[in-house]
Amino acid sequence: MTGPTIREIWFLTGSQGLYGEDVLRQVADQSRQVSDALGASADVPARVVAKPVLTDAGAIRRVMLEANADDACVGIIAWMHTFSPAKMWITGLDQLRKPLLHLHTQANVELPWSDIDMDFMNLNQAAHGDREFGFMQTRLGLDRLTVAGHVSDPRVTARVGTWTRAALGRAELSTMRLARFGDNMRNVAVTEGDKVEAELRWGVSVNTYGVNDLVEVVDAVADKEIDVLVEEYADLYDVAPELLAGAERHESLRYGARIELGLRSFLTEGGFTAFTTNFEDLGGLRQLPGLAVQRLMADGYGFGGEGDWKTSVMLRTLKVVADGLPGGTSFMEDYTYHLVPGEELILGAHMLEVCPSIATGTPTLEIHPLGIGGREDPVRLVFDAAPGKAVILGTSDLGDRFRFVANEAEVVAPLESLPRLPVARAVWKPAPDLHTSTESWLTAGGPHHTVLSTALTAEHLGDLADMVGTELVLIDADTTVRRLRQELRWNQAYHRLAQGF
Repeated sequence: MTGPTIREIWFLTGSQGLYGEDVLRQVADQSRQVSDALGASADVPARVVAKPVLTDAGAIRRVMLEANADDACVGIIAWMHTFSPAKMWITGLDQLRKPLLHLHTQANVELPWSDIDMDFMNLNQAAHGDREFGFMQTRLGLDRLTVAGHVSDPRVTARVGTWTRAALGRAELSTMRLARFGDNMRNVAVTEGDKVEAELRWGVSVNTYGVNDLVEVVDAVADKEIDVLVEEYADLYDVAPELLAGAERHESLRYGARIELGLRSFLTEGGFTAFTTNFEDLGGLRQLPGLAVQRLMADGYGFGGEGDWKTSVMLRTLKVVADGLPGGTSFMEDYTYHLVPGEELILGAHMLEVCPSIATGTPTLEIHPLGIGGREDPVRLVFDAAPGKAVILGTSDLGDRFRFVANEAEVVAPLESLPRLPVARAVWKPAPDLHTSTESWLTAGGPHHTVLSTALTAEHLGDLADMVGTELVLIDADTTVRRLRQELRWNQAYHRLAQGF
């Protein structure tokens, strides 16, 4: 996975001077125990950094400003161990620009019934202090996540971990650089979008380059580098006989390797973690990049076909959110349906560009005609997606805002083999059923390019959407078309009011 490897969640504990120095020392000690427990959990994929106990408005404001300015800090967890009067949190919370999680917990699991006295009550009153803090967050209109329970409860660490992953994605999005090679596919609407609004809302910088800027780098790749990469292909994949060294199509494989090395070099030199291509604009490239795109996605890069930068942005973001989890995350497109009553399924693919992170078994490395683009036959990895629970996310620009549309699904094995379909593909059953799912998706204006992930859940997507201030329309087992249409109307009214006049 490309990008920074050390990220931090800052753990802030609130109290006040009323209880005396002895109590504050106990607060600090117990706060460290809680933060250490979170940091030691395999669910939380970031370093948890405990900050000194906060007892006054000036210290709170300073730590919030420091969090905003520190690139390593991706979010804040706050806990009111004792009663921390919330008026002293107003200025600091108003300054905070990082995601916030309110952890409603306490140091002890059980009450020591026979030993409880007022000293114990004064020290262990998060049930009191967190209600004060919760009110102030609501009074300020803060988007935050509230998690209640003891840190020894796996449900608590799992929920904190999901939020942390979303915070990592939000941090990645805020500094992402994307390279577009050429423009969008001509006359296609949904792949268009407001790049200025994307940078203002999310932080991503979208940059366009002529395809021949890439071709210059591709053509300059040394033969020795290609030799090494071709050997790597042979070690990792089942290579079709005609592509092997000395066979009739081996040069096509070498050119596919050349594209990968050149594309990887271009992205690395420019600090890009996402990119797009367009088969209508290939410049001096002899093949449509297929294998190269698949392998770059497997390494964590975002990608969108036909210039679809919004999907590329979200693929990279979700790759970061999913890093280290079982399953995979890929560029995808709904292609065609199996509409037999009771067996309804969606067959997804995208010409050549599906990420092998979702593959079952070892992909085969093959060469076939493409039929569009007017170039040489491209090399590509062919495989079926591994079965499993999945979420599918699309991004649309509605003019006044962006919208995420998501669908819970189950990836399944194809009902029969697909010997004449020489591309990577996934077959899935959308929730709650194909009819409701597709009617809801179309009603919500969801795009045809998506990100499919068997590593993430709707909870990850919801946390991320909240953090980046973007509407999320979720189609799940409980969805009905009538209720979704009402939700879309309510959402439209809310988001227009939220933007002001």
